[in-house]
Amino acid sequence: MVMIDFAKLIEKLKLIDALYSGATTPGERSAAENARQRIKEKLEQYKETDPPIEYQFTLQNMWSRKLFVALLRRYDIKPYRYYRQRYTTVMAKVSKTFVDKTLWPEFVELDKELTTHLNDTAERIIREAVFGDSSEAEEVKAIAHPG
Repeated sequence: MVMIDFAKLIEKLKLIDALYSGATTPGERSAAENARQRIKEKLEQYKETDPPIEYQFTLQNMWSRKLFVALLRRYDIKPYRYYRQRYTTVMAKVSKTFVDKTLWPEFVELDKELTTHLNDTAERIIREAVFGDSSEAEEVKAIAHPG
């Protein structure tokens, strides 16, 4: 049976969130909602000097997409996609400054932590439930096919 340390992962994600919200101590982390509100206020200010433009984000997997959509919604940014766009595509109208200075750097940190955790969990499940050696397949020289 695989034991997943969700509490540890959640704490890491909260620490990353606190970093991007401006919190550096446990006391400040308890005020993370105030920091999030300040970020939302910055977003409103950016609308005046740096109006929102439509962005197309292409994410590599469903977990990254889910994380990114949740992050957008946290900042009251409405994620969407157009008919016939790929499922991994997320559209949003947001200021370039916010994307460059806050949204994308925070997403990258959170996604890195989540991906590491998911990969470690998958490796452990495969190793313990399927077969102990889950290393990559050996690379061999191509065989010339006759004809």
